[in-house]
Amino acid sequence: MTDIQQLRGLGTALITPFMPNRQIDIPALQHLIDRQIEAGVDYLVVLGTTGEAVTLTPEEKRQVAETVVERAAGRIPLVLGLGGNNTATVLKEIKEWKEWLKAHFSAILSVCPYYNKPSQEGLYQHLLLVAEGSPVPVILYNVPGRTGVNLLPQTVKRLQAASDNIIGIKEASGNIEQIEQTIRLTKQRSDFLVISGDDGITADLMDKGADGLISVAANAFPQDFRQIVHNHDHSLQEKYATMVELLFKEGNPAGIKALLNNMRLTNNVLRLPLVSVSNALQKAIHQEKLTLQNRPC
Repeated sequence: MTDIQQLRGLGTALITPFMPNRQIDIPALQHLIDRQIEAGVDYLVVLGTTGEAVTLTPEEKRQVAETVVERAAGRIPLVLGLGGNNTATVLKEIKEWKEWLKAHFSAILSVCPYYNKPSQEGLYQHLLLVAEGSPVPVILYNVPGRTGVNLLPQTVKRLQAASDNIIGIKEASGNIEQIEQTIRLTKQRSDFLVISGDDGITADLMDKGADGLISVAANAFPQDFRQIVHNHDHSLQEKYATMVELLFKEGNPAGIKALLNNMRLTNNVLRLPLVSVSNALQKAIHQEKLTLQNRPC
């Protein structure tokens, strides 16, 4: 049984590092995992958007998951990204992962179906079936900028009431008023998590009752983003505001991979249709990194 307390705080949405030939860079991934755990992050999110899961083969997904499980070695809770826009396919994939999920993962993170733009009723029915099929708890993932649909607070409340296996939502709508409403509607049940999906507004959301952050920027700055989450540190959030803006300027994970390459942690390699950031943005990220090193909190 998943202890929901394990999934409060900072979760890092791990990138998938690639070698120049675009094959998975296992040593780099192992180093990133160690670095996150040593920095004290609360959990890791594997094979999400930031991990470029949509361009990995099923065999590669299993390779990444196996690497994370083996390297983490029980030191930290793990969440697996598992979702899609074909309900039957998602349920089949959950079934294929069933034993691995039960053995190694605290929850799955399941994104709202993208591209086909279902109604609120369609979102409800899809996500409820995911929850019913999953052997581990489900964290909903609302990211309208990527999916083209917005999971409304009333639908989140309805899903919460319908399934005890739905334990939270990663809210990346960027709409603070909507997220506040989701918090109000769902916090009647103390074991439901509302998790920020936006690095730049996390301290504000923590003040309003959010339970943590699933972060992209924490791939590079795990200790500081842990402090932002656990201490509601607005000054530190402000310190990183420009960098966060740059990281998402030409899309995720292009920005964070450019920064990690600048920090000599990974190659700056993505899989099409994603491409590396422009030279101008890469220079701006480098300059902001230097500025951060000299900027007091």
